[in-house]
Amino acid sequence: MTFKKITVVDNCGLASPEMEKISLLSEKAISIYHDFPEDETEIIDRIGDSDCVLVSWQTKITAEILSACTSLKFIGMCCSLYGESSANVDIAEARKRGIEVKGVRDYGDEGTVEFIFAQIIFLLKGLGKNKWRDENTELTNKSIGIIGLGTLGQMVAKTAMHFGMNVFYFSRNRKYEVENAGISFLPLNELMERCDIITTHLPKNTILLTELEFKVKKRNSILINTSLGLTCEKEAFLNWIRNDKTSFAILDAAGFGTFANEFSGYSNIILADQFAGFTSEAKKRLSQKVLLNLTTYLEKE
Repeated sequence: MTFKKITVVDNCGLASPEMEKISLLSEKAISIYHDFPEDETEIIDRIGDSDCVLVSWQTKITAEILSACTSLKFIGMCCSLYGESSANVDIAEARKRGIEVKGVRDYGDEGTVEFIFAQIIFLLKGLGKNKWRDENTELTNKSIGIIGLGTLGQMVAKTAMHFGMNVFYFSRNRKYEVENAGISFLPLNELMERCDIITTHLPKNTILLTELEFKVKKRNSILINTSLGLTCEKEAFLNWIRNDKTSFAILDAAGFGTFANEFSGYSNIILADQFAGFTSEAKKRLSQKVLLNLTTYLEKE
């Protein structure tokens, strides 16, 4: 079984040899785009009569696009799919039209953990242009608060414990099994108030931190965001940064989103011009999972 036509609608970061195997699943020559469409019209033109589309998290597939692309049967999201509300594909509309949508999970976690601790260590040791405190400091006995304790959050927690840190977490649902391993739950405000370092791991564009949380945030502390999009209200975040020059924020390219120019004017906001978890190994894992989604769908058909 094959698809009639597969289109990779934007720069999904898929790697060889998986990309070659994906090409063999398309009856017509596969169309692969290595940039990002500017508007819905361009997306519709790219999809054309394709019955299968692969798309990254950066391109929206709206109800209008789905309505115009009547041949579509399968959409492979080359990114994490945590829920319909945070997806860049209108999954509810796709369901109405009998279009199956599949995402992947847990492909960039290893690289993201390395990024987080590399950035923290650089800041604590003053290895870059910024230094957290006057003297070099260690991770030992520092407190870290993890907001969102999914797969990645738990990997961060285990790494922090390896460094001898005091590990706390906040999640809408308590995870008693991790508490037995020495990770302590705190209500959100208390987490913000007590922890030297806060790192957020939430679904795309989930805004959780507001002015209320930043008002109680510990002074001379660090906030890290590698989620897709800000996890805080922008103005509340900037008020905190302006009013506490001893604190720092660390964001990767996904974490600061479209606010790079605005944030770059603050000396205590550290912006990394890379996606924390998108390593060559992560691209390999992503490609393998996307290929598996395609073959599984075709086998069912």
